[in-house]
Order: sequence, then structure tokens, then C-alpha cells
Amino acid sequence: MNFTARQIAGLLGGEIEGNPDLTVDKLSKIEEGVPGSISFLANPLYTPYLYTTMASLVILKKDFVLTKPASATLIRVESPENAFAKLLELYNQVKLNKTGISKQAGIEETAQLGTNIYAGAFSYIGDNAVIGNNVKIYPQVYIGDNVTIGDNTTLFAGAKVYSDCKIGRNCIIHAGSVIGSDGFRFALQNDIKKVPQIGNVVLEDDVEIGANCAIDRATLGSTILRKGVKFDNLIHIAHNVEVGENTYIAANCVIAGSTKVGKNCLFSGQVGLVGHLTIADNTTFAAQSGISKSITKSGEAFMGSPGFEVSKYRKAYIHFRNLSSLVERVDKLEKKG
Repeated sequence: MNFTARQIAGLLGGEIEGNPDLTVDKLSKIEEGVPGSISFLANPLYTPYLYTTMASLVILKKDFVLTKPASATLIRVESPENAFAKLLELYNQVKLNKTGISKQAGIEETAQLGTNIYAGAFSYIGDNAVIGNNVKIYPQVYIGDNVTIGDNTTLFAGAKVYSDCKIGRNCIIHAGSVIGSDGFRFALQNDIKKVPQIGNVVLEDDVEIGANCAIDRATLGSTILRKGVKFDNLIHIAHNVEVGENTYIAANCVIAGSTKVGKNCLFSGQVGLVGHLTIADNTTFAAQSGISKSITKSGEAFMGSPGFEVSKYRKAYIHFRNLSSLVERVDKLEKKG
């Protein structure tokens, strides 16, 4: 899709230096610019590329002073980074604005579909599923029986939503993620038996799930991700877990069954929480923290495995580093004794 410099300047509230009728149809990094692309300059370290880039259009700060002529047409704005982010958002909306139902999609007669739906090839929508308006269902997505999906939600290729789960509005589920797989629960007395998992998963509005995540259905009731929760890739959430509003969880984290995580928490990569814990609001976990006890005080940070409060961990780490020398001193004292 082509845009003129004049159209882009109007969208960004910028001022043009150069050809207002110049057209671009792609985005690029300034150091990798090609003809017909638009780029931006925000970091001063990349200033030399302004004079060598092949990009046709460059967004830069309003008060930036040129030291020599630039071949690209320029658009001057208050914040090049914010302006380019706005363009990326627009570009993404255009790129992902798919509509229509593929002839190769399987949709059961009892399913209810909203308006402006996209359903790609080999996607499937089960009995009594309710799909909202402007929902994008990419190829090979599976939506089970009795699933509800809210308006403006996108499910990328290969995502799976098992029966009875509920997905809110403006959610994003990336490729390969599974919503509503069975919780890992077995009765271990005498004859080992799998415990049926008859609950569901509820994703409230504005939730984003990264690629290849697994969110298990509840044994009874619901596994719940509250409004605004954001997941990176490769995250496992066990049965009956509840994750509070606006909590962000980075890759490779695991939360065991029935743990309740508060609002506005931040998980770095590879954090593990055991089951049946309660985590206070605004808690932060450093990478690879292992948490085995509930956290009741809001706003604290934890690190280590087993994890403990970060200021105490840093003090203890001084002793960890000196452990070898301390052992040598003890050995010498014992020999003298």
C-alpha cells in the first residue's frame, strides 16, 4: 500500500523538507534503508546513516540540524520514536486487516458468527461457539464447542481453544498456543487415575498470549487471566491459577496449580512458582527465581532459588561469593586445633 510524504506528514503532524508527492510502500531501519521505504532517526549514534541511507523518507526531530545535505525527503516531528511507533501500528493494522471466510474453513451450523469475520483455511469453529465482531481466525486455528470469543480478538495460525473456554475482547493469541488443555492432576493412591478436568479457562479483555504457551483448564471452576495480562512465549499456567490485571510474564515461566497472582506483577524469564500460593500486587521477580512461599507485602522484589527479598539476597550473595575462602579458613582453623 502506497503513501505519499504529504499523507504521512498529515498523519504525524510533521513538516516536510523535500518532495511532498514522494511515495513509499515499506518500512526500514535507517542503516538498511532501500528506495521506496520510510525510516526514522532518534538515536544520535545513527546520525551518520542519515546522509548515506537509501531510504526515500526519514522521520527526524523537529530541531535536528543537518551538517550536510541529505538525499532523503525529511519529515520533522516532536518525537521521531513516537511518530514511527504510530506508523508501525498503522502498518500492522493494514497488514492484518483480513476478512472473509475460506471455503476450506470448517464451521458447525450451530456456531454464531459476528460481522467482519476472517476465518482462514483449515480453521475450525465448533458447535455453539459464539464469535464476536471483527475477529481474525488464522489458518489451522481450532475453536472448540461452546467457546466464546469477544470482539476484535485475533488468533494466529495453529492456536487451539478447547471447549467451554471464554476469550474476551481485543485479545491476541499467537501461533501454537493452547488454551484449555487438561490440568496435570492424578490421584496417586493405590491405582493411579487421571482426575477429570471439567472447568475452563477465562481470558478477560486486552489479554495477549505469546507463541507456544499452554494454559490449563481448571479441575472445577476457571483458570483466569484478568484484564490486560501480557504473556511472552513458552509460558505454562496450571489448573485453577488466577493472574491479576496488567501482570506481565516473560518467557519460560511456570505457575503451578491454584496459585493466585496479584495485579501489576512483573515476571522476568524462567521464574517458577509452586502451587497454592498467594502473590501480592506489584511484586517483581528477577530471572530464574524459584518461589515456594506466599508473598503478602505489596511492591517487593524477589530473586534467587529459593527466592527471597532482593536486598537480603544481595547481602547474602556477598557470602555466596566468599564461600570457598571461608571454607579454607575454617579448614585451617580446624587443623590448628
